[in-house]
Amino acid sequence: MIPVLIDTDPGIDDALALLLAWGSRELSVEAITTVAGNVPVEVATTNVFRLLALRRPAPPPAVAAGASGPLARALVTSPRYHGEDGLADLPDWPEPARPSVLPDAVALIVDAARRLQRLLTLVALGPLTNLALALKADAGALPLVGRVVAMGGAVDVPGNVTPAAEFNFHVDPEAAHRVLAAGLALDLVPLDATRQAVLPRAGMRAALARAPGPLASRIQAFSERGFRIDHAGGAQGMMLHDPLALAAALDPTLVEWEPVRLAIGGDGETRRAAGEPNCRVARGVDTDRFLRLFLDRLCPAS
Repeated sequence: MIPVLIDTDPGIDDALALLLAWGSRELSVEAITTVAGNVPVEVATTNVFRLLALRRPAPPPAVAAGASGPLARALVTSPRYHGEDGLADLPDWPEPARPSVLPDAVALIVDAARRLQRLLTLVALGPLTNLALALKADAGALPLVGRVVAMGGAVDVPGNVTPAAEFNFHVDPEAAHRVLAAGLALDLVPLDATRQAVLPRAGMRAALARAPGPLASRIQAFSERGFRIDHAGGAQGMMLHDPLALAAALDPTLVEWEPVRLAIGGDGETRRAAGEPNCRVARGVDTDRFLRLFLDRLCPAS
């Protein structure tokens, strides 16, 4: 099993990525750290516990709350897409138990990196603020990690917040710059790839119908908002940004990788630059194989 630490800001597609991780026996989700991004960090942490109560993975991961805002600018969230609460503003989420919230995500990231080293895969699904702070706290820890897989950027395609910037990097460009400059074994999954990972609504409904119950019903309810908004934007289904990054951490052969040197612009633009590569960028996607994997594991039959 691959030990993973997931840094996240749930978020509809973050939630789907967490459920994919818990449905994948090849992964051992050791810890989850939260960061401000799609929603404020307190809401992101609540959503992690909502999902833990819904899915009940065993053993449960350690959970730590992280940065409440970007390194050098005001926080921008995404309520239009995800809802004010990050999970589609459903009115009937039960109040989740909070059995073991650790106060310091940075310390948890540094400890996992030092303890597991090359065995660890760190999956970053939100702004890279916690990773940048971990580099500041202990510059030698994250370079020990076997892989860092981050969803972010728009290399050769338009952005989704500005004409050239993707949301995660736009929220905290300074953090993205620090992470890209740190010499990590970094695999970046940008919009270039995630826009190929489109799930038709009928595919989701058919998969959930194979495992009826509270989990399937709740997934259907909160994902419906994502389908509706993506359809309104012209997509043929919901774009699975964060689930593709998680799947690429699980199976790197799902995507084609290109070694690239990227520079981060002032609004979070990811620009090709001359020099030695500082990351690999996901380009083509084996979409059919990814969607099969995602739907098989999202909601297992009880």
